[in-house]
Amino acid sequence: MKVPVLARFGGRLIPGSRALEIGCGSGYGSQLILERFGAACVDAVDLDPAMIRRAGRRLARYGEQVRLARGSATDLHAALDAQDASYDAVFDFGIVHHIPDWRNALAEVARVLRPGGRFYFEEVTAHALARPTNQRLFDHPREDRFTAKQFLDELAQRGLVVLGSITRIQGDYLLGAATKPI
Repeated sequence: MKVPVLARFGGRLIPGSRALEIGCGSGYGSQLILERFGAACVDAVDLDPAMIRRAGRRLARYGEQVRLARGSATDLHAALDAQDASYDAVFDFGIVHHIPDWRNALAEVARVLRPGGRFYFEEVTAHALARPTNQRLFDHPREDRFTAKQFLDELAQRGLVVLGSITRIQGDYLLGAATKPI
């Protein structure tokens, strides 16, 4: 995870910030959100119950600062009872490219983000997913994957303004931050 790059584009969170991590996996991202970005609390969601258990073990020391839930990034209301404009920041550490309905996931990000809030993203693009090695090694959806431009355009379609972004390794990876205007 490229914390310095994401922080350069989106900054650290203001004290007391409430954050959401979509696709939390083993909980490493939520730990970074608390320790490196300065969130007061993190809600984290993942579809895989085994990952939620692993995240629970990793994040146990944070107590009530972390709330874990099993569910989909495409329906955060069902997963976390997430209301409109309820988070100061949302983090995507390489999960949206796993989601077949990635546009709906970005719509949910925009819905739950407060005006002035930040969306930090680190993504794998269609360019990387099309590589034969990646197709043999990883189980990712192959239909309707996004380029960096398509991802950024979708953020704009959802009312988010990109603060900064960069691609790495011939466009394989996209990192950046966006905000929901006040």
